[in-house]
Amino acid sequence: MNTTTLPGFATAPTRFLFFTGKGGVGKTSLSTATAIAIADAGKLVLLVSTDAASNLDDMLGITLSNQPVDVPGVAGLSVINIDPDAAAEAYRQRVLAQLEAGATDEDRQTVREQLSGACTTEIAAFDEFAALLAGEGVDGGYEHVVFDTAPTGHTLRLLSLPKAWTGFLAGNDRGASCLGPHSGLKMQEARFNAALQTLSDPALTTVVLVTRPDPRPMQEAARTAEELSTLGLANQRLAINGVFHATDPGDPVANAIEALGREALATMPDALAKLPRDEVPLRAFDTVGLPALRALLGGAAPSAAGSQPVDGPAQRSTANETLPAEPLSRLADELAAIGHGLIMVMGKGGVGKTTIAAALAVGLVQRGHSVHLTTTDPAAHVADTLNGSLEGLKVGRIDPKAETTAYITKIMASKGKDLDEQGKALLLEDLQSPCTEEVAVFHAFSRVVNEARSSFVVLDTAPTGHSLLLMDATGAYHRQMVQQYEGKTETNPESKGLHIITPLMRLQDTTMTRVIIVTLPETTPVTQAAALQDDLRRARIEPWAWVINKSIAATGTTDPLLQARLQGEIRQTERIAGGLAKRTYVLPWLSASPVGVTALGALVEPDRAVEVL
Repeated sequence: MNTTTLPGFATAPTRFLFFTGKGGVGKTSLSTATAIAIADAGKLVLLVSTDAASNLDDMLGITLSNQPVDVPGVAGLSVINIDPDAAAEAYRQRVLAQLEAGATDEDRQTVREQLSGACTTEIAAFDEFAALLAGEGVDGGYEHVVFDTAPTGHTLRLLSLPKAWTGFLAGNDRGASCLGPHSGLKMQEARFNAALQTLSDPALTTVVLVTRPDPRPMQEAARTAEELSTLGLANQRLAINGVFHATDPGDPVANAIEALGREALATMPDALAKLPRDEVPLRAFDTVGLPALRALLGGAAPSAAGSQPVDGPAQRSTANETLPAEPLSRLADELAAIGHGLIMVMGKGGVGKTTIAAALAVGLVQRGHSVHLTTTDPAAHVADTLNGSLEGLKVGRIDPKAETTAYITKIMASKGKDLDEQGKALLLEDLQSPCTEEVAVFHAFSRVVNEARSSFVVLDTAPTGHSLLLMDATGAYHRQMVQQYEGKTETNPESKGLHIITPLMRLQDTTMTRVIIVTLPETTPVTQAAALQDDLRRARIEPWAWVINKSIAATGTTDPLLQARLQGEIRQTERIAGGLAKRTYVLPWLSASPVGVTALGALVEPDRAVEVL
């Protein structure tokens, strides 16, 4: 491929490239296309996924592994997935190996218990990530390492860990944490420091902030730019993905989409406007497979564009009439008839979970119910989406920092009251480790789940990978409680009348919890939503319904590019309704983001069709 056609972030890359941004903006597509372009230029490249919900395997047609896998058809390119479970097990073995030879079986069992939580999984995955930055880990002689990161909130957490852990370890060689003995953590300190230095070196590391020509992801990208600068990652570029130019001047849908993009570009935040910028056009094909990925950054269009030809208005009309999905107002009707419970809105980042959650909450209030709308998403866009108040609607947020402070205060008051000053100091040191946040957020989540026993709680969850970590914590707590309960019944026959209800049991109770999976009508988001559904089912949590967001199938567009994408959308909708979902609902593409109580209410107002223009 001629490098002169490539965007700036791919023409003279630093050794490390990080692609980050709000979920759904195209991080995986752009990072993968960039890795392919650099490899095609004759370099040895390692593409690394740090996203627990990565779809690299689908895009490249390979099976991901925690060891480098060569990509057929791209000489010099290998892919590795930082698998959280495998990383956690390797981390456990390393920490256990650090124990002194005289450690008792009880000591080793204690450490194993300390290393069983979700926060251990997070830091273990980071440990693999830090090894790559420190020049350790895989031995492949790679000249460039491209990171396809998790959605913004999780990525900021990941990139802040070197500073958080180096600060926590400084002068601290006592006690233990949920990551095992501090002596075990000390062995990682040099690696953490090396990772921090690499991230901060503009000659080595570039952060590519990926966004769409849309105000919401641009605002998040601007916040990310500022936070990363604070962490010392100042070498940043802006990549605007999916820039659309209408080809049919008489098509109002195409003109509206282009106008929205132009306005977003003209009014982008100052933190982004000052960055070097690349624009990637919206393509008529899904970025699945090597031909499409090579074409994404300016190469020749793939021979099979991922869409079927459109014959004309008659074909579109037939497709519209048979679209196998009901309007969002019908979903609000069915939920309202139930009377109470937990409604969990889940999905990949960027598919519109917050909009759907807020609209359903407003719709339930419209139908006479009191509702608590809250979120576990670090990005926390619920308040911005509502942009106002409504009688009967309580809006909250599980704030990680506030919950962590409250949790530490509670533990110090209960467990620290009988300790001497040295003991209190050791306990406080333990609680100030970064992984305490995961425990605190889980406890707050448990309170919200319990509240749904008597009223409606609508929970806007974090993007898939982060939510699955929360599910892991919920499952770990359930297993711990069951073990303790079984122990009591064995030693005390009178306790057999006890009955425990854990948060996981609430989520598994189909009369209590209804999981709504949100997706976009595109191949990759639908595949990822199906994978999320499989993960939930393994935890015996059965999704109740799917919502297809931003559908253009009913707009009647005549724009050739949109028509090409529309046919793929219809196939994905049929795929969902034909076996993936028990109930399927659809929200059409809207010319303006539904922000505010009035706009959200219009999406779910009974017996009223949503205008798309």
